[in-house]
Amino acid sequence: MGILQDKQILLIVSGGIAAYKALELIRLLRSAGAEVRCVLTEGGAHFVTPLSLSALSEHKVYTDLWSLTDEAEMGHIRLSREADLIVVAPASADLIAKMANGFANDLASTVLLASDKPILIAPAMNPQMWNNPATQANIGVLRARGVRQIGPNAGDMACGETGWGRMSEPAEILEAIEAALGPKKLAGLKALVTSGPTFEAIDPVRFIGNRSSGKQGHAIAAALQEAGALVTLITGPVALPDPAGVKTVHIESAAEMLAACEKALPADIAVFAAAVSDWRAAKPQTKKIKKSGGKTAPEINLTENPDILRTIAGLKKGRPRLVIGFAAETDDLEKNAKAKLKSKGCDWIVANAVGPDAKGREKAFGADENHVTLFTRSASEEWPRASKQAIAAKLVERITQEFGRHDTSQKRRPGKRQ
Repeated sequence: MGILQDKQILLIVSGGIAAYKALELIRLLRSAGAEVRCVLTEGGAHFVTPLSLSALSEHKVYTDLWSLTDEAEMGHIRLSREADLIVVAPASADLIAKMANGFANDLASTVLLASDKPILIAPAMNPQMWNNPATQANIGVLRARGVRQIGPNAGDMACGETGWGRMSEPAEILEAIEAALGPKKLAGLKALVTSGPTFEAIDPVRFIGNRSSGKQGHAIAAALQEAGALVTLITGPVALPDPAGVKTVHIESAAEMLAACEKALPADIAVFAAAVSDWRAAKPQTKKIKKSGGKTAPEINLTENPDILRTIAGLKKGRPRLVIGFAAETDDLEKNAKAKLKSKGCDWIVANAVGPDAKGREKAFGADENHVTLFTRSASEEWPRASKQAIAAKLVERITQEFGRHDTSQKRRPGKRQ
């Protein structure tokens, strides 16, 4: 019996040309044994008909919040409560905004607000709409609340533009649905994730830091939690909400991050995605350093910060079974990543290029997408540029595969050569 056999899926189809993909998604869900009921928004009805959705789902399609007949047959509360999972595909910018801000002015938004069930969204919109700060802020709110997300993908759009905003393909969405409803493959395992930058004080108002946004680390923590792991996220200063269901520890300096990591042990999995400052002021000033009126600038003596990755990877007792580091490189990515893998003593390195691209845009720090290569002790895998959520999901998939190769009761570390 498949994962989706007899599962109840409520599919909400909102406006956008990608609505036509909902028809194939219904077919795939039915083939997998799921029961599908559909809510069609007013915008969605401009692209697909209730008759098409009804013919494929073999159930009445719901469109109107104020239909007394519909409310007598199955009200919005029942629709939201009787589903095992609510899937919004496509999820338009408008509906995402309604979800983030608690609107309930139509059937779809009311069902979502009244739901106590997990929700998966498949965004689809114009690239500029997707990249708009308002949309990204709304997406951040939903992620913090535990709403799952698949896509969007990059490619040519119906409007003639190219970029991020294409809805994921129905087969991809089906996989995400199975992952959401299937067994939690990392259940019973503990994970430690670091994220964001560290700030090293020079004086009470100045610090040494870097441009890390924490988006990748936070996405990894959320993906591990969704896979069933008990996650502790240790993060430097970022403008991101804490991931839902994840124990989050906020720190500033590298020394504080190391202490928090050691306190979070033991763990089975450790992912060090934080961009830790290599240096700190040897003697931070207790008062603000004043300008000297054109005289020589004050000297700041630096000392090395503790190497968190090497420290945890080198533990003789209590070392996590799988230790994954990150390498942000401006040049010689493969050479530097392999050298870091060896010198730090970790099991895997996820390497990505940082700095401006040909158009002057930052490749990784602060961006919503990433292009990484995974280096293990015996091989490497280059992953296509994708959203940081997709990269996180891919990494957790590889972690799951690695732990699946060995009984979790064994003391052998995944990634360690025997």
